[in-house]
Amino acid sequence: MSVPGGWRPAAWIGWGGLGLTALLGAASSGVSGLFTLSACYVFVVAVVALVRGRVPWARLRTRAAGGAALGVAIALGAVGGATADPQGALPAAAPSATASPTSAPAPTTPAPTPTLRATPSPTPPPPPTTAPSAPAPAARGTALAAVDRLTVKGRAPKTGYSREAFGQPWFDTDRNGCDTRNDILRRDLTHREMKNWCKVLAGTRAPDPYTGATIRFVLGGASEIDVDHVVPLSDAWQKGAARWSAGKRLAFANDPLALLAVDAGTNRSKGDGDAATWLPPYKQFRCQYVARQVAVKLKYGVWVTAAERDAMVRVLSTCPTTRLPGPGRAPTVAAPPKGDAATQQAPTSPSSTYYANCDAVRAAGAAPLRAGQPGYSRKLDRDGDGVACE
Repeated sequence: MSVPGGWRPAAWIGWGGLGLTALLGAASSGVSGLFTLSACYVFVVAVVALVRGRVPWARLRTRAAGGAALGVAIALGAVGGATADPQGALPAAAPSATASPTSAPAPTTPAPTPTLRATPSPTPPPPPTTAPSAPAPAARGTALAAVDRLTVKGRAPKTGYSREAFGQPWFDTDRNGCDTRNDILRRDLTHREMKNWCKVLAGTRAPDPYTGATIRFVLGGASEIDVDHVVPLSDAWQKGAARWSAGKRLAFANDPLALLAVDAGTNRSKGDGDAATWLPPYKQFRCQYVARQVAVKLKYGVWVTAAERDAMVRVLSTCPTTRLPGPGRAPTVAAPPKGDAATQQAPTSPSSTYYANCDAVRAAGAAPLRAGQPGYSRKLDRDGDGVACE
């Protein structure tokens, strides 16, 4: 490229740009920078000349002149590379040399670490201090506290058990002239329909403690209600009752504390299950149900198995303030009826005679009985209860 004779603005800008680029290169990297940045500037001008065919301000009027300018750019770049300072790379290596001495102390740091981690080993014992924060003891008078007073033993064999071992079904142990079943129906049912002061013909159980439903009871109807032994007789037999006197078993089978009017179908699914094997489907009643079982077993000295005791605690722990039901006024020993099984004189009312069945009552031509003194059949109905003959 030749310097122009007559300077024009384009020439000033073009050559001024080259000079400025050279100065910037020299300021940043010395001679090497001067040649290198100048080579870049000339390279761009040469490419423009090759593409357009000319760059007037640089006196490049043909592509051949552009090619020559490209050669000049390459030569300038080569000179810039040759004059580069080979020591320029040393500063990058120098830090690594200085870093290596500082990293040398690193081995000394891990050494104390084992000693510091060895000292925390005495610290794990604190967890035992939090573990003893056991739940507060159950309040006195609650069913949960009463569970601790139950005797825990294994279940005895069922050998020798029968319903008859607990005496005449629904015997009038309280001597009020009315059988126990009707006593419980009068206590537990509302909106009752009565035949007399004693016999319940219909009534409503709302809610039923085992299902939570409202049940309309009609004597002999489809929606039958059972009077359930909260502690099944068979369960009691295997946990102490086998050794009781006849009078104690009779009292147990007729104690209002141990009896509830409930849905018949649900009750029959219970069988002789204890708290470990059966609980009411209606969860809102489970605490009261288990609390009543605890009260009955404490009153009569019926023991529990370990699994049963654990189940009682598990249920009652969800309602620790549930009170233990009182034992009630019923004694734990009742006077059983005298005489043979076919004809027995009731101790409560001498005018009430017990026959083998209702046909036997009619065949005997028994005189009409006063209200509240029905004759009782020895035949069991589907609930296992005695049937009243009118």
